[in-house]
Amino acid sequence: MSLPAQTATEVYDEAFRAGLRPDPLLTISEWADRYRRLSGKAAAEPGPWRTDRTPYLREIMDSLSPSAPVERVVFMKGSQIGGTECGNNWVGYVIHKSPGPMMVVQPTVELAKRNSKQRIDPLIEESDVLRELVKSPRSRDSGNTVLSKEFPGGVLVMTGANSAVGLRSMAVRYLFLDEIDAYPGDVDGEGDPINLAFARTRTFSRRKVFMVSTPLVTGLSRIEAAFAESDQRRYWVPCPHCGEFQVLRFDRLRWPKKEPQKAAYHCTACEQAIFNHQKNAMLARGEWRPATEGDGRTRGYHLSSLYSPVGWYSWERAADDWEKAQKDVERLKSFVNLVLGESWQERGDAPEWQPLYDRREDYQIGDRPARRPVPHRRRGRPAGPH
Repeated sequence: MSLPAQTATEVYDEAFRAGLRPDPLLTISEWADRYRRLSGKAAAEPGPWRTDRTPYLREIMDSLSPSAPVERVVFMKGSQIGGTECGNNWVGYVIHKSPGPMMVVQPTVELAKRNSKQRIDPLIEESDVLRELVKSPRSRDSGNTVLSKEFPGGVLVMTGANSAVGLRSMAVRYLFLDEIDAYPGDVDGEGDPINLAFARTRTFSRRKVFMVSTPLVTGLSRIEAAFAESDQRRYWVPCPHCGEFQVLRFDRLRWPKKEPQKAAYHCTACEQAIFNHQKNAMLARGEWRPATEGDGRTRGYHLSSLYSPVGWYSWERAADDWEKAQKDVERLKSFVNLVLGESWQERGDAPEWQPLYDRREDYQIGDRPARRPVPHRRRGRPAGPH
């Protein structure tokens, strides 16, 4: 015998009571360790999520928790360090523990559809608690479509930064802006897509915004500009030999020319060689340290692919990619963006600084350079064949 359907009043009352419940004390990293399973469709290491595998993501995720006192979290990063999955854990947490209207923005609508099918659908399907809250798309009136997932107390909407209609479709408490440096500068003549998306959060006093991207071009990079407004945190890890904490920098990675397989990191303090297999122990003891106060409402995190866990992107691979990029500007640009997590300084047609510097002349303060004579030109028709 089937149970009677809920009346509109019962549905409303249930949602109202849910809205009155205080935010959960469970952090996002704790939620992911307890409930998240990675699907073989979208992950190189399927199975239960383990934050210990990428310990640098713990604080980033927990900054998105309702209990964290910040409004905006900025993550400027290299590739292959788990940044997108960090945001997906936030999506799962919102659906399960802190429901409300949420929007995920990809660079284009097509990418939003692909992300929904390849990442969001497996996120829901592989989790017992999420499957109970988001109905199957095959059921009637499920509220589950490619770009919209309804759940008790909220809805997840996915769109592209190239769609002004999608960006102004609804008010949201949670906003996940992914790969923002690939967003168009203007969308349908209505302005910057990030500003349009931010406008959707204005009615929520306890909003959360997560901005993630690999930086692209210096001066045009949105993620770099957002990071500059933040407290600019970097991940400090201890040397396994002397214990000195330091930020991993590419200039400390050394190897014999054309032998990238011998690449080793050299400590800034003791100069001892550190090898790739020692990296996980360093990551486990690492800590985020801010460099400045910032605007007081934004936490910013920068992480290069040098921090990628053992088994993902190795120091040997980084050395090899660097050598291969030396004669190819496009590969070098990709290395700076994707490995170092830094923006690329475009080289224009401006002259070298040294020749200009060598042509400088000295003048006393208050003196005006003598005016050089201008060659006299006779008035009339321009010179040339008549």
